[in-house]
Amino acid sequence: MAKAKAQGKMIANNKKAYHDYFILDTYESGIALAGTEVKSLRMGKCSIKESFIRIEDGEVFIYGMHISPYEKGNIFNKDPLRVRKLLLHKSEINKLIGKTKEKGMAIVPLKVYFSKSLVKVEIGLAKGKKLYDKRDDIAKKDQKREAEREFKIRNFG
Repeated sequence: MAKAKAQGKMIANNKKAYHDYFILDTYESGIALAGTEVKSLRMGKCSIKESFIRIEDGEVFIYGMHISPYEKGNIFNKDPLRVRKLLLHKSEINKLIGKTKEKGMAIVPLKVYFSKSLVKVEIGLAKGKKLYDKRDDIAKKDQKREAEREFKIRNFG
């Protein structure tokens, strides 16, 4: 229903979220921004590594999303770490509220990108990983990397 669609130009990616959480479901969300923030995003000045999402009074907000001030924006620049509203349908918000009431569930931002001329945020319904899950993922990545290296040596070396 509200699955994230194919993205346009990528602005920011949250690799840490994939390391710390199992992503169960993804949603595409709009974001309320000021004009100078959009210009700064066009220059790729955005970070969502330390950001998180909360639902308050039936509205979704993103905290800790850093958008650097636009150089030519002077008095029109907003606070780089201000709280920004995410734009979702009421049914999606209600579904997220129901899911986050379960133990261990969270909503995390995954990507920020341009879809045509609009800035979109891909958010994920996530369940926290335990330490042993993270170790398993690291071991699988190492094993895959080693297999690819062996394949490359065998076929091209």
